[in-house]
Amino acid sequence: MDIYLKLFEVLFPVFFVVGIGYYLGKKNPKIDTTFITNFAINIGTPAMILYSLTSTGITFEIFSNYFWYYLIAILVFIIIGIIFLSLLNTKDIIRELPPFIMPNTGNIGMPLCLFAYGMEGLGVAASIGALIVLCHFTLGIFLADRKFDFKVIYKNPPIYSIIISVILLYTKTDLPLFIENTTFLLMYATIFLILMSLGIALTRLKVFSFRKAIISSFARVILGPIVGIILIKYFNLEGFAAGALLIQCSMPSAVLTYLVATIYSPKKIVDNVASMIVVSTVMSIVTIPIVVFFALKYFN
Repeated sequence: MDIYLKLFEVLFPVFFVVGIGYYLGKKNPKIDTTFITNFAINIGTPAMILYSLTSTGITFEIFSNYFWYYLIAILVFIIIGIIFLSLLNTKDIIRELPPFIMPNTGNIGMPLCLFAYGMEGLGVAASIGALIVLCHFTLGIFLADRKFDFKVIYKNPPIYSIIISVILLYTKTDLPLFIENTTFLLMYATIFLILMSLGIALTRLKVFSFRKAIISSFARVILGPIVGIILIKYFNLEGFAAGALLIQCSMPSAVLTYLVATIYSPKKIVDNVASMIVVSTVMSIVTIPIVVFFALKYFN
């Protein structure tokens, strides 16, 4: 019974806040989320990365190990995406790869790992989330635009936050207490806002190709955890860190892949990306509780 109670304690806050956003989005379809997006990218995400990587007790070794473990997962996700998109006779495989490659490790994955495993779980989740952030603004844009844009990197605050965090971890330097307290507050504000914005986004994104979206989403939320389990077995991982890795591998497609696509890709591609995000997120309502239950039972 204890594990079911723990499962409820982990899932309820996340789904409840997403539900608030969904309710607000339905009540006011014109609600403006520009502030949330700008805050999350420019202030919230850098603060969350800085705090979770430097103030949760993880070491540089843990960070680097799980950074590389998840990089392997991404390579596998790329192969899976190419295979599925080829089977679906997709004309522009390159531009439709991002939602396969980059799961929602920030909006959903990090809060789940925080509630499941506490601050240490958040630290591991942030190690993975940092990699996904890098991918969004490098590989993600490269795939969506079919060319690389260096301007995006040096204009992107989360990139600098990752660099600073890695330096602090490597040198074993603690954040000044006033910065730690500030980033702590900003982190929790960001978690609430991005979960709520996810709910709002679900009221706006539409499904344009249901069959294709179902098959693609299957690859994201069903094969994702299988890839996580294979990595755990292969590298003989255990404990909360293995559980965080499994949860992060199991997330639906990231909403940010849609935002990037709207800037750099044709409308047809944008519609397909949006479809996969919606369907994979809806499917994850069923798959996430199963994955979290498994993670809590076997990796604690």
